[in-house]
Amino acid sequence: MTTFGTLLSRDLPRIFESDYEDGSLEVMATGELPLELAAAAKSLAHWISTGIPLALMTPLLGLLLNLEAKAVPALVATMLVGTPAVSFLGGIGAALTLRARRGGLLLALLVLPLYVPTLIFGISSVSAATMGHGGYEASMLILGAISLASCVLAPLAAAAALRMQI
Repeated sequence: MTTFGTLLSRDLPRIFESDYEDGSLEVMATGELPLELAAAAKSLAHWISTGIPLALMTPLLGLLLNLEAKAVPALVATMLVGTPAVSFLGGIGAALTLRARRGGLLLALLVLPLYVPTLIFGISSVSAATMGHGGYEASMLILGAISLASCVLAPLAAAAALRMQI
C-alpha cells in the first residue's frame, strides 16, 4: 500500500501548478463555470491518468507480492473503489500548497490523515478476502462511501483553497 500512495501522490502537487503559473487558473476563477467544476475535472483527470492504470496493474503487482489468487479480484475492486478518494482528497492538498515553494512534503503531511480511513478500509477488505472469511463487502461499501463523499466534498474544499491562493 505504500507504493499505492507514492504513485498517486507523485503528481498531486502539479495538478493546479501549471494553471497557476500561466494565469489560466485566474481565468477559470473569473469565468462562467464554477471553480468547483474545474477542481473536480482536474481531480478526475488525475484519477483517470493515475488511479485506473494502477488498478489495472494490481493483478501483476499482487502476483509479485505473493498474494493469494482468491484475493486478487478484491484487490482490484478495492483499488478501483478507493483511488478516487485519494485523487480527490489530494486535490485539496494540492490547492492548499499551491504557492508553497516545496509543497510536496507539506502536501503529504496535510493529506495523510485524510488518506488513513481509505487505506484502513482498503486493507481490511483485502485481508478479509485473503483470510477467506467472506464479508469483505462491508469494508468495500464503507470505502465506496468515502470515495463518493470525497468526490462530492473535495472539489468544494479545493475551490475554496484555490480562491484563497489567487
